[in-house]
Amino acid sequence: MPFTEHLRELRNRLLISIATVGAIAVALFWPSQFVIRWMMHEYFNGIELHAFGPADVIFTEFKFSVVGAIVIGLPVLLQQLWLFVVPAVHPKTRRMVYAFILPSLVLAAIGLAFAHFVVIPRVVAALLHITNAVATPTFGVASTLNFVLVLFLLFALVFQTPVVLVGLARLGIVSASSLMQYRRHALFAFFVAGGIAAPDGNPLTMALLALPMYALYEISIWIILPLQRRWQPLRSGPERA
Repeated sequence: MPFTEHLRELRNRLLISIATVGAIAVALFWPSQFVIRWMMHEYFNGIELHAFGPADVIFTEFKFSVVGAIVIGLPVLLQQLWLFVVPAVHPKTRRMVYAFILPSLVLAAIGLAFAHFVVIPRVVAALLHITNAVATPTFGVASTLNFVLVLFLLFALVFQTPVVLVGLARLGIVSASSLMQYRRHALFAFFVAGGIAAPDGNPLTMALLALPMYALYEISIWIILPLQRRWQPLRSGPERA
């Protein structure tokens, strides 16, 4: 395909993606105010939000609508990305990608549920306890929503660890034995990553980020071990032929 055809194809995929996100965002804009109120009641025990500027609420609802539109429209976005790159992808790699779609979505949903039921309530409770000891909580609507959305995004990504490691193992980049060998290094790296990614710098948030990553790392090892035995004949078969 000529370079200009690639650009035209990219333009069409981008237009479909932008139109999808835009349409969903418009539909979510009005209900977003009720979802934000529910989140405040659910996570912050009814603490009132404050707007520190005349456009804070509008911008916050707009941001929430766009983020929600990206999440809801993610299947379409991924489909458009895949349709653009699939002609250059080896058939074997295509099959691997197809096999990982459902596990990836399930793990993302588990990550969001983990953030909702376990992480956010405990992190907020710890931060409120520290705040109440020295000051009266006065939360801005924009910064509060950013805090919650960042935690949701982090855990949706963190729970992709098994998919990433299994994919790397399938490509022969890592193996179960190499992952076992670097367990201590991985634990240290996860705590460093948790410290960098923690939106509040709180040790509790760091631990809640790092420990699930390490648990998923261990789970990945035990998933890769039996799969390697199935992959080995497939890799060695063409060589014997």
